[in-house]
Amino acid sequence: MFFNDFIGMLLKAGSRQNMTTKQFLEKEIYYWINSPERLLQLTGDAYYRQEQAIEHKQRTVIGENGAVTTVHNLPNNRLADNRYAFLVDQKANYLLAKPVDARAGNEAAQDMVNDILGSRFRRTLRAVGKDALNCGISYLFPYVDSAGELAFKRFHGYEILPFWKDQDHTALDAFLRMYPQEVYEGQTKKIVQRVEWYTLDGVQKFIYEAGSLKPESTDIFPYVVINSGEGEPEETKSFNWSRIPLIPFKLNSEEIPLIKRVKSLQDALNVMYSGYMDNMQEDPRNAILVLHNYDGQNMAEFRRNLATYGGVKVRDPGGVDVLAVPVNSENYQAIINLLKRAIIENGRGLDTKDDRLTAGNPNMMNIRSMYTDLDLDADDMELEFQASMADLMWFVNTFNSALGRPVTDVQFIFNRDTMVNESEVINDCRASVGIISQETIIANHPWVKDSKKELEQVQQEQAQQMAAMDPYGGNEGWSKNNGTHG
Repeated sequence: MFFNDFIGMLLKAGSRQNMTTKQFLEKEIYYWINSPERLLQLTGDAYYRQEQAIEHKQRTVIGENGAVTTVHNLPNNRLADNRYAFLVDQKANYLLAKPVDARAGNEAAQDMVNDILGSRFRRTLRAVGKDALNCGISYLFPYVDSAGELAFKRFHGYEILPFWKDQDHTALDAFLRMYPQEVYEGQTKKIVQRVEWYTLDGVQKFIYEAGSLKPESTDIFPYVVINSGEGEPEETKSFNWSRIPLIPFKLNSEEIPLIKRVKSLQDALNVMYSGYMDNMQEDPRNAILVLHNYDGQNMAEFRRNLATYGGVKVRDPGGVDVLAVPVNSENYQAIINLLKRAIIENGRGLDTKDDRLTAGNPNMMNIRSMYTDLDLDADDMELEFQASMADLMWFVNTFNSALGRPVTDVQFIFNRDTMVNESEVINDCRASVGIISQETIIANHPWVKDSKKELEQVQQEQAQQMAAMDPYGGNEGWSKNNGTHG
């Protein structure tokens, strides 16, 4: 079996105890599963899917001897205003909603790149962007599909245990993937944890159960299998990549997920909404109670029974006076608005209800200033994604070279989905005629979706207009002898 230098170095430390690769992986999985980094990745993914801490909220009162006691018959609302998911969608769509321009060196290579990186890939890339926001890092795995073409599969950040070559995490020595899968044992459905170990030699497959790895097969499977005939075994070719087939897509160089910055604020916002609803639905806890000649339990028991049963029994001439504590909705609203604003600011998002947008016709200076924070994250994300796309093209070119297809360098341009004042931009385009190229003007026009097609259409229409203005239909009608029209 192949051992890379990194893993070999680690195994040397355990050589006296005869540590095998299987034992090494079991140890690494044990530490990785509950590591703070992976738990944070799982938290980001869960919060995006509306699985948040507010779901575990309980109502409590001070019970006997001052102990905190859970009460089950009080209103216990668990409301979640998922501003975090809004931020994730906003950032992913801002950078990745529009098609990424892939400009190749020649027309044949351009057609090939467009086929591989078409609409299906763009959808996958946007999903990778959301994963990177939730987990700090996401991955694409290159493989050959059933049609014999190169394709890319998304791996979630929390599924992958990477073994990096360097401290900056720019190249991989190997990686391990663990994911759950539903299987049937007889007629019973169960979930097993599948583990795949990827090295330069290929991939090995295991089942992880009770802290132990059980090999599914003794084989090491190749990464790429190409059937160049009609299915005959002798015409089936297999090979491995010369680098680890995994392309990391990072949110930032530190791989810090977005949830790290806003989780406490998101939790506080949910608590405020839920607490406000609780207070609107209950009675005894909205009042300070003054007891006269009360004969019964101590104050803690009285308060607990009052919260539980909603009533109190007193002895004549006793009584209960109520000092009402009304729910001040303005206080709740002020705190909720502050928390929403803090989530936007700490998450570096765009407040779509900003006064500069909602008041009249915003100018481009106001719009650009509002996008400043959103651009900070987008700049980091684009820088990392540009490097990842260059790695992706290495696999595209290597695969095409093996099949005798053209290879090319590709320039990727991320088109951000920025809000604009269309009238102002159109006027600027009109004022730029004769100063900059027509191609640049068309590319910046707000109505244009595909600048290349639009430029071709404009040139075609201009040619038709010139032909229509020539009453003699061009030069064909001119005499070759004397230069006069015949």
